Amino acid sequence: MAEDAKHIVTSFEVDLKKLRDMIAGMGGLVERAVADATTALLEHDPAIAASVVEMDPKIDAEERAVEQFAVQLLALRQPVADDLRQVVSALKVITDLERIGDYAANVAKRSLVINKMASTFALSGLGQMARLVQQNLKTVIDAAGDGDPQKAVIVWRADQAVDDLYNTIFRELITYMMEDARSITACTHLLFIAKNLERIGDHATNIAELTYYAVTGESLPDFRPKGDQTSAYVHASSAGQ
Repeated sequence: MAEDAKHIVTSFEVDLKKLRDMIAGMGGLVERAVADATTALLEHDPAIAASVVEMDPKIDAEERAVEQFAVQLLALRQPVADDLRQVVSALKVITDLERIGDYAANVAKRSLVINKMASTFALSGLGQMARLVQQNLKTVIDAAGDGDPQKAVIVWRADQAVDDLYNTIFRELITYMMEDARSITACTHLLFIAKNLERIGDHATNIAELTYYAVTGESLPDFRPKGDQTSAYVHASSAGQ
């Protein structure tokens, strides 16, 4: 290989590492937002909730920075094959991360409202769901940063457990509202929080699929078992929000 060609290859590898590091940095912010939103909900802490809402513009700014750098790589380096897959996948991954940040902010905002209400609904199920979602998010961010397809598969498979928890919480909240009409407003907010957590899980799974493809050049199966039978209801309800 000519010296110039070696220089170009080495330089592009440095660029790819910088791209992965930027994504890891954005992922760290998103992880923190989800963790803090969960804490704000479970511990009824308005200050932490407010900090999550304030963090959302920072996550958006990180997305723009990564996107600008990735587009610059495409334009100047004109990568092909494996390298092209990595850059294009990175552009999709940051979109998922940005949406996760939005959902974390939504959880924080609704927790602020719930804190002002007298609700006796136990939050243990939501806490369990949030912890599972956080674990999947951490694992998939590590998978993306390390280029580890096996970690990506772990998250892809774990999505079913998130959906099962969501469906259980959904049924419990509906039952609670039917038994006590005074709980409807608070439980409605909790329903949307549960849905936000479920969607965070879905976006983590999307990142897992993108990471697997970027590393292996192969796609995970199109069909992923979904336990969620209530999405249409919640989306229809949220149309008027």
